[in-house]
Amino acid sequence: MDDFSVREIPFSCAGAWFGISAVVGLAEYAEDLHLVSHRNGMHAVLSLVPVPAGSEVAVEVNANPALLTWSAGRARVAAAFESPTALRISGDGLGLRIAAADDTLTPFTGTFFFHDPVTSSYVFTSYETGHRYRVTVLTGHREAAGDGALGVAERAVVVGGDGGEWELVVEEMTTTRGRYSTTTPFSDVVAGSRRSFERFVDEVAPWRSERTPAAELACYVLWSATVSPAGFLRRPAVLMSKNWMDKVWSWDHCFNALALAPGAPGLAWDQFQVVFDHQTPEGALPDSITHAEVLHNFVKPPIHGWAVTRLRSKLPDGIPAADLPLLYRQLEAWTTFWLDHRRAPGQPFPHYEHGNDSGWDNSTVFDEQRLVQSADLAAFLVVQMRELARLAVEIGDQAAATRWEREAAAMLDAMLTTLWDGSAFTSRALDGTSRTTASLLDLIPVVLGAALPPDVHAKLAEGIARHLTAVGPATERPDSPHYEADGYWRGPVWAPSTVLIEDGLRRGGAVDLADEVSARFRAVCEKSGFAENFDALTGEGLRDRAYTWTASAYLLLAADAESRLGERGGSLHEHPATPAG
Repeated sequence: MDDFSVREIPFSCAGAWFGISAVVGLAEYAEDLHLVSHRNGMHAVLSLVPVPAGSEVAVEVNANPALLTWSAGRARVAAAFESPTALRISGDGLGLRIAAADDTLTPFTGTFFFHDPVTSSYVFTSYETGHRYRVTVLTGHREAAGDGALGVAERAVVVGGDGGEWELVVEEMTTTRGRYSTTTPFSDVVAGSRRSFERFVDEVAPWRSERTPAAELACYVLWSATVSPAGFLRRPAVLMSKNWMDKVWSWDHCFNALALAPGAPGLAWDQFQVVFDHQTPEGALPDSITHAEVLHNFVKPPIHGWAVTRLRSKLPDGIPAADLPLLYRQLEAWTTFWLDHRRAPGQPFPHYEHGNDSGWDNSTVFDEQRLVQSADLAAFLVVQMRELARLAVEIGDQAAATRWEREAAAMLDAMLTTLWDGSAFTSRALDGTSRTTASLLDLIPVVLGAALPPDVHAKLAEGIARHLTAVGPATERPDSPHYEADGYWRGPVWAPSTVLIEDGLRRGGAVDLADEVSARFRAVCEKSGFAENFDALTGEGLRDRAYTWTASAYLLLAADAESRLGERGGSLHEHPATPAG
């Protein structure tokens, strides 16, 4: 795999809660690299600055999944993860200054620095993360500055400042740990990290080829954003990013589960279940989860039934029979939440209370009303209720299966008689006022595929084609007066909407258009990486540049395309596409 830019994608490893990055806050980039933790939020804890021996020199930074290097001619510093909590760093001809990233220290903020005489190490104790970062110098010259007094800005250790060879380890830990000791050479640490990543790639993307040039980087984005169970995340979890979008949101996780399912089924199941660990007694899922926070002020759309339907075919052995009763109860509660707590008396449809509930935070669908009955929500629930019916049969509850089939049919009928105006789906306020928009959200009911009447599916496909740019399906049609190039859900191309639309088009028979949607989105990922979203006209990556659901969408679409290509005996992209820009 080629090097990647550590200014966009953090250098980290599976299981670690910290990484090395220039991104130190919300869209905030530092000149130098930092150790950035995601415990108790995102915190730049330590700055890592190369120290030239003699006169100052320009330093080049390179990163691949196993190794991060700062180099100046033949002099260099190299870093590799020995474990999720230990970062080994070595240098020759170039030193490294490791310093507290904050300016001041008070009794309740900042990073306390001291030399520990018990372990002969230097310790940075971070109030913000609740953890300690211990630096043990294994070999080489070292100097320390700062005595831990409150208000002292200078808290640092400099290793290798004399231009000689040196090595150290930075450990993330809680209160204490025994003295660090190792006999493992640095080169073996690098080799071990590389093998770990390569195993992951071979499991998740065994189908990769020259036709899928971004597959390994997509795997790295997922692998490196995975954290070990800690805090409110009770199982291994793939964060949306180890930049500032360092949460698990309650629909994002479905796409990561699907991408991981064929090759890492255990990790995939953890991704699907991680939000259900916090399902409320009313059946609601949280909006998001982090190490130290679970938010319930919003929810996210009920795409989970759709995800289960797809997981059935992607998990190597399907969904284990032993898990079916639990899965049924979880989906039943999640569906009942919408029917009982988000459906006003006498209304056929549940409603979103805010754009955030839909996942399309600022979509133009919510410009006039916040409480909106939208066709995408109804469609997701139809899919979910049909999956519930299937699950009910599998666990031996035929009465429940019949009930859910009846509920699904009734909601689909209401969609077609109430929200379909003959050419498009509308959204409704609770007073019955309806409106159409230029938002792609109104076309998401295509996810029903062949369950829609053919003429309705065809009209939706025509609408999607009008949203389709050289980059992919724009979330607001580019000719709309509300279109914004970097307007979040008012224009940019996003991974989840692309995957949902591609799937619904294909299952409804609009195969050529589905192929085009897939090819164009894959092409922009290969050109611009795995950004949170993309400018729909230029393909420029926008916002957080290391987003896991974007990487997962690429892996899903690429794997499916490769599979179809194998079935057809082809050798080229189905519909080669060149992104704009």
